[in-house]
This record gives sequence, C-alpha cells and structure tokens, in this order.
Amino acid sequence: MSTTDPTSEALDGLVNLRDLGGLPAEPGTTREGIVLRSDAPRAGDRDPEDVAWPPRLVLDLRDASELNGTAHPLAQVAEVHQIELLAGIHSTEVAHPLPELYQLALRNAADKLVRVFRLVLAAEGPVLVHCAAGKDRTGVVSAMLLSAAGVRSDAIIADYVRTDRNMFRVLQRLEMAPALPPDVSEEDVRHLISTPVEAIEGVLATWAEHEEHAAGWLRAHGVTADEIDRWRRKFRD
Repeated sequence: MSTTDPTSEALDGLVNLRDLGGLPAEPGTTREGIVLRSDAPRAGDRDPEDVAWPPRLVLDLRDASELNGTAHPLAQVAEVHQIELLAGIHSTEVAHPLPELYQLALRNAADKLVRVFRLVLAAEGPVLVHCAAGKDRTGVVSAMLLSAAGVRSDAIIADYVRTDRNMFRVLQRLEMAPALPPDVSEEDVRHLISTPVEAIEGVLATWAEHEEHAAGWLRAHGVTADEIDRWRRKFRD
C-alpha cells in the first residue's frame, strides 16, 4: 500500500485487528475465536477475513466525546457496551507519559477493568475489544485478559508491540497522519508512533506484585476464584 494514499482500499477495513488466540499459556495456549482486539470500526468497513466475524459482543473503550453521538457501526450485528476506560484520566489538561497513563488506569479504573473482564467471561461468542487506535486502552485490557489466563509475560509484550507495524495505517484511518514525502517511508517515522515496551512492562510489574499476576489483581478487586477458573477454562486449550 502506498503511504501517500489514505483513501486506499487497504484502509477500508480494520488495520490493527487480531485474534488473541494461539498464545502460550501455562499450561496450553489461548483459544481462538474468544477475544479479538482492534482499532475502531467504521461504517462501511469490509468484513475482515481469517477471524471469527462478526463478534457477538463489542466493548468500545472510547470516551463519549470521541463518538460524536454516532451509533456504533456494529450495533446491528452485536451487543455493544461503551466503557469509557480513561474518562477523567487522559482527557485532562495534563499529558501523561504512557507508562504513567497505564498505571493511572490500573489505579483509577479498576472497577471498569473488572466490568470488562466479567462481560468477556459471560459472552456467548467472539468478543471484540477496541478503542480508537487499538493500542493503549485496548492494550491494557488485552494484557489483563491474557495474564489472567496464564499467558507468559513475554508473549503479552510481543502481542502489545505488534501494534507498532500497524500504527501508521491506524493514524491514516483516524485522519491524523499526513501523506509522506516520496523519499520517506513508514520505517523512517515508525519511532514517532511506536508502542513503548516500558509502558506494558510497568503494567505487568504491577500485576506481578500479586499471586498469579492479573488473576490475583482481579481477585483483589472483587473477582472470585471461580470466575478466574471459568475464564481459564473458556480461554485456554
């Protein structure tokens, strides 16, 4: 795809979509068709291939101010829940570095993360979790679901940084990326839109203070041991 053509057909669908199945857990691997993560769907998007689609449940982590009062484009085919994960945190006048922003989410939005966990646990069919870019809010939620299932930290980090390769197209879909000059490639600017490993490492370090990492953190915030067990049976092969 040409990076100078934001109207390319390559942008007429989700560009940061993936199934969280197939990742190494202890024991086994995560099951495909349970949780998908992505950037924000748009009206008119073509259906993605190679993933379970359409989702039965959509968790939209964006703030209401990002939606402009529009209906979710998947509302006709899925149950949609809007959970403003960073409302009152990232919309302040202070621009928080990502590692700090992620920690604020753990401290100030624990109840919302618990709600996300329980909605995914109860869902009958594929769940799509997304925000705008599918990077930060979606990254924290995805890491939580994976860690609670017993996925290794290195695999969680590897999934998080996969977004790097997709970010320029994400920004084009959000109409935030200018066309690149003919002699400049995506690789030349990738460092400007990268996903910093230290941000998700800080989240994992916070969870590591608890027995069984995110599972222990969730239990400390009201999730029961039975719910954790049911999640692992649902999400792990």
